[in-house]
Amino acid sequence: MKRISLIFLLLCFCSLASRAQENWQERIYMQYYVDVPGDTVFVDELAPAIVFPRIKNKKDPDVKKYYKLVYNFSKVYPYTSVARRVVTEANERIKGMNRIKKEKYVNQIERQLLDDFSDIARHLTISQGQLLIRLVDRETGMTPFSIVKAYKSGVAAVFWQGVGKLFGQNLKTPYDPDGVDKMTEYLIRKWEAGQFDALYFSIFMEWPDKVEIPSKYK
Repeated sequence: MKRISLIFLLLCFCSLASRAQENWQERIYMQYYVDVPGDTVFVDELAPAIVFPRIKNKKDPDVKKYYKLVYNFSKVYPYTSVARRVVTEANERIKGMNRIKKEKYVNQIERQLLDDFSDIARHLTISQGQLLIRLVDRETGMTPFSIVKAYKSGVAAVFWQGVGKLFGQNLKTPYDPDGVDKMTEYLIRKWEAGQFDALYFSIFMEWPDKVEIPSKYK
């Protein structure tokens, strides 16, 4: 009897903790069922737990590549929303602008982005930068080369393409969800389904670091 009571108590705490994680601002109401004889029995539903199998052969080159992709993805994917928002807003703002106003506006955006993200960019590895370039194309429908060419000039785009190649990055690289980026697309689906953190934990046995995005870009 004590064992059964302990199990019910544990389920109660698990359920309450689960509900608190979903929305800690809402008041939690205990659900219960009153039996005919008068006994009160606690009844509730627990949130599903997402479990991913652990890969045993960690020394396999493909496994190492996959682990590296998961780690890099956790570092750069949140920034793709910034790229999407900046490009969308820029497209709306420059409509009808003459060349001088357009250049002034684009230069303003460029300075703001450098102020907000230069420190972050310095800490990205080459592989993380390469992944971010491909993700920018997926989110905006434009490669970084096309973005620079559209908002600056063809000369500027060629210049930054040359700089990118010095660091092993091709600004013209398109996103290929059915080819080389198939595994990245899988991670995006897990992220959108709210399952990426569990996937990350199953690999590294710790939660991914939270990526801070300036409030103006949220």
